[in-house]
Amino acid sequence: MKYDLERKKWDISNRKCLMVAKSNISDAIRGSIPNYDTATKYLKKVESQFIGSSKAYASTLLKKLFNEKYTGGGIREHILKMSNTALKMKPIDLGLKDEFLIHLVFASLPKEYETFVVNYNMQPDKWDIEKLIAMCVQEEKRLKSLQGDSANLVKDKKKNFNKNAKP
Repeated sequence: MKYDLERKKWDISNRKCLMVAKSNISDAIRGSIPNYDTATKYLKKVESQFIGSSKAYASTLLKKLFNEKYTGGGIREHILKMSNTALKMKPIDLGLKDEFLIHLVFASLPKEYETFVVNYNMQPDKWDIEKLIAMCVQEEKRLKSLQGDSANLVKDKKKNFNKNAKP
């Protein structure tokens, strides 16, 4: 008796869930999904319609990492952006070692950082991402201080109007 009551409650809840799920899915998608007796099966079939290829996703992430270039605007943000892209590869079993990511970051830096990169390569110890960020921010500040302030000189060109001169 108790089982029958519980089963009836479950059937009602399942039917309601199916109705809610179907009413919130567009007609084009709903028409391509067969009917199932449980909301769980139905939603798993909907999910399977939207699973992308992990290979294509991995390829996109790798291209993004290898083609990334620092163009200014804060080196910390640049490194964190690259680190975030690398972290997205872990769930698809393509996680990158920090050491490899550090070399990718160095490869993305402009020529002003060449000496900095050479100094890192000459050191026996290896950095983690936190140390890389700290050192790069310090180098960014050093490079900015070397540039110093600059001012452009604008000189007004005045024409010499000589009344006696012929054009």
